[in-house]
Amino acid sequence: MQDGTGRVRLRYHPGMEIYLDTADVAEWTGRPGWPRIAGATTNPTLLRQVGLETRLEDLKTLVEAAASRKLTSLMLQLPSPLAREAVAWADALLDTSAGRVSLTFKLPCQPEWAPVVTVLKKIEARVLLTAVANPVQLLWARDQGADWVAPYLGRLEAAGRSIWPLVEACVAVQAHGGPALLAASIRNEDMLNGLIARGAAAATLNPTLLQALSRDGFTEAAVAGFEEMIGSS
Repeated sequence: MQDGTGRVRLRYHPGMEIYLDTADVAEWTGRPGWPRIAGATTNPTLLRQVGLETRLEDLKTLVEAAASRKLTSLMLQLPSPLAREAVAWADALLDTSAGRVSLTFKLPCQPEWAPVVTVLKKIEARVLLTAVANPVQLLWARDQGADWVAPYLGRLEAAGRSIWPLVEACVAVQAHGGPALLAASIRNEDMLNGLIARGAAAATLNPTLLQALSRDGFTEAAVAGFEEMIGSS
């Protein structure tokens, strides 16, 4: 769906959506056994892993790659808290997309970035605030008009923080018209189960974990048992 500017607007689908957590364009395709892929999300670390940097030209290259691969949505991190520079980058990337890919701009959930959020919302760009770690930050993100919040759940859990009260708060805010929850830093299937059960809008997954979970030893053993029974009948 497009708005009057020709920019793509996503419709949320029931249940959790999956975003691939990689800047490797070769990974931006579904595989047998995977759920539908809603898009991809990147950050400076992921860019460096594939020989790119957080430069405008490199981000334009990713936008073109997303469009050529028919990727619905792409999330890109902007590097500067200077509003004028950030909106110039956003405009250039939206022009590159030309409505072919829905772009979301990732910013840290910090007050210093509020002017950037403001100018991005003025041009009707989608904004994701990253590293949300507590309820005050969540409510601030809501009041800023963020479209998404992304807590780093695996990192929070590794630091000894309890993640599920924050997840439930994010889902409650999401349910009342606030930013949607894009759960990041997912480490295992139990975490993914908990997010689905609590109603998270989306999760970002490393393709390696996604591929590992697309098959299961229990399923393989059950299928082998069925085949053995069929063969003996």
